Amino acid sequence: MPNAPDPDLLRRQAEAALAFTQFYRRRLRLLENLPAETSFSPSEARILLAVAGEEGLTGSDLARELDLDESHVSRVLAALEGEGLLRRNRSEEDRRRRLLHLTAAGEESVEELAHALRAQAATLLSPLEPDRRRTLVDGMASISRALGEPEERPMSYLVRLHRPGDLGWIVHRHGVLYHQEYGWDERFEGLVAGIVSRFAAGFDPERERCWIAERDGERVGSVMLVRDRRRPGVARLRLLLVEPGARGLGIGGKLVRECTRFARHAGYRAITLWTDSLLHAARKLYQREGYRRIRSKPHHSYGANLVAEDWELEL
Repeated sequence: MPNAPDPDLLRRQAEAALAFTQFYRRRLRLLENLPAETSFSPSEARILLAVAGEEGLTGSDLARELDLDESHVSRVLAALEGEGLLRRNRSEEDRRRRLLHLTAAGEESVEELAHALRAQAATLLSPLEPDRRRTLVDGMASISRALGEPEERPMSYLVRLHRPGDLGWIVHRHGVLYHQEYGWDERFEGLVAGIVSRFAAGFDPERERCWIAERDGERVGSVMLVRDRRRPGVARLRLLLVEPGARGLGIGGKLVRECTRFARHAGYRAITLWTDSLLHAARKLYQREGYRRIRSKPHHSYGANLVAEDWELEL
């Protein structure tokens, strides 16, 4: 058991904590003083961002996590659902629980909201010298770690739609990670560059999507859903990637489920994908989503002997 704190020291520390809290509320109330271009109330913004950052929440979870009245949360959820931004599905494990998910329109709204909030935060931070800005941000992270519960709750993340700069990152990180982890050479990076180039040149927002996962403002994952140009009515899942430091947080599963959700919304009848037998974690994600392997074939590519696999999900 730790020693009891000195009463005078604890009092001074409590006063310092109170002073900081009052200062924080005056200066950093980003979700209480929303940018003028956003159309959401503070409660709506907090709820949308929470649903975007964590899969499988219920209304009761949100009320507890955000310290909001449960009846108020219920009214806000009903309004957001009525606007087509959220939907509630019954849990397969517990039919009493109704899990919250963003719709495609909700994803776009969250991305617009997050962009506005990032711009607001950047305005607050930009006058500071680089060293002071780094000290401030590091201090915020230290406070979060000291008061949080990392053993019980993983760090949250955000899944958003792609924007300029993301496609180049996808090519770069695939080239680096697949070389580091599997020894694949630059020919694989060239393959990824071709996929990305075709996506950018013929992007159809009604039928195609690219999602980026972010944690602490850094890209940590990606996936694409594109039209299979040889099979009408079939979509193709491509370029699923999760950074090593972000694995185990559920990001890969979230990205795969986003592809399924959007494909159904867009009217596809099936999703197909190509993977390799050595990509064990990805194959498990596909199996859990309901994909089945339909063929496999040995080949030599990217400087390695491999076994290519085609998987498919009927929608």
